[in-house]
Amino acid sequence: MAEYENTFEGLSMPYSLDSEQSVLGAILLDPSCITSDGVQQLRPEHFYLPQHSAIFSAMYTMFSSARPIDPVTLLEELRSTGEYETAGGKEYLTRLAQIVPSVENVKSYADTVLEKYYIRSLIRAGRQTVEQAQEAAASASDLIDAAEQRIFEIRQGKDVANLTPIKQIITSENSRISSLSDPEVRQLSRGIPLGLSGIDAVLGGMNRSDLIIIGARPGVGKTSFSLNIARNAAVNSGKRVAFFSLEMSKEQLVSRLLSSESAIESQKLRWGGLSGDDEWERLANASANLYKTEIFIDDTAAITVPQMKAKLRRNKVDLVFIDYLQLIEPVNKRTDNRVQQVSEITRALKVMAKELDIPIVVCSQLSRTPVQGKARAPQLSDLRESGSIEQDADIVMLLYRVDDSQQNDDPDAPAPDTAQCIIAKNRHGATGVVDLKWNGKYFKYETVETELEYEY
Repeated sequence: MAEYENTFEGLSMPYSLDSEQSVLGAILLDPSCITSDGVQQLRPEHFYLPQHSAIFSAMYTMFSSARPIDPVTLLEELRSTGEYETAGGKEYLTRLAQIVPSVENVKSYADTVLEKYYIRSLIRAGRQTVEQAQEAAASASDLIDAAEQRIFEIRQGKDVANLTPIKQIITSENSRISSLSDPEVRQLSRGIPLGLSGIDAVLGGMNRSDLIIIGARPGVGKTSFSLNIARNAAVNSGKRVAFFSLEMSKEQLVSRLLSSESAIESQKLRWGGLSGDDEWERLANASANLYKTEIFIDDTAAITVPQMKAKLRRNKVDLVFIDYLQLIEPVNKRTDNRVQQVSEITRALKVMAKELDIPIVVCSQLSRTPVQGKARAPQLSDLRESGSIEQDADIVMLLYRVDDSQQNDDPDAPAPDTAQCIIAKNRHGATGVVDLKWNGKYFKYETVETELEYEY
């Protein structure tokens, strides 16, 4: 229910009595109005007066359970929930049905109700910012981040202070499931493909609000794997992709992308020496192909999660990559406890994925092989510095590749020039091991077309 406030430091809280009454009266006269444009966006907390919030909540409950809505049935619903007095009683309900000017204008009334709610939300956000600033406990940077977060939530139409009844979620979910009968809608609702068929077969793509961890030991190719996925999402699926690189420069990343796209050795692109018209033509085609994509690269070093979030709010994207976790700057520098710092970072990343409603893919270092020089498949316990990485992640993929310098005592280890993607955690379904082909000259991972080998 909306918070009832008459004034804020002498300022009257804005609301429209006529619009609130007209929305409720229109629904009483024609219950189908509750699904019309404008009204379907309203929630009980959007109404300023407590009695209007209680009435709309009862209407929504009755509509969700397919019960008829009229002054008599609504009165009984309010009595059963103990909201009869709050709603103003029988006389007030009868009056609502009589004073609505026109049912046809219900969208205009609903728009006004929502507009006033957002203005009140801005006033409350401003008050919270003033109160927080007066406490003098937070830095200016923290105050700005908090204020920006409040404005972002208002812009997104979110209200973190209210709980959502399950009946409301069920109504929305049933509508979503019904819409999936349309093939185009079903296609849009699927996760973003990684472009590696073996992994996509297990994961079904990267889902909204997922925190996805790519773990590997140094030198295995976390950055290359991430760039391959980013390229596939941008080129094959037309997605807007943001790539935060905390270690490599944007020029180095683009050089790797061009090498992978053109099948030209990275050393030639770095030092020059392209041979023949064929390589120049391949480079031109690769450049043109990547030029058309919407990949955005940020190579700011020592960046924090709130700083990333601020940039992403201003540049709407479909998918985010961060390379890599251990280089993210902690916001809380008052503690030297690295485990606690990493825990706060992973929690903030998961919250960011949920708030922005997009998948966030984060590279993470793994501990080196315990026995120096000997190969061993990585495990979840190898994630460096914090068990919270495993806890907060929705999906954890561990890359396993053996080079010539390692003594291979692992009978299940991948052969040279190949790798394994160990899907060690999948909150949405199966885990397993997918074989990959590694082409180091072009920094490129590809799927080996084989069946899933075993469950991990």
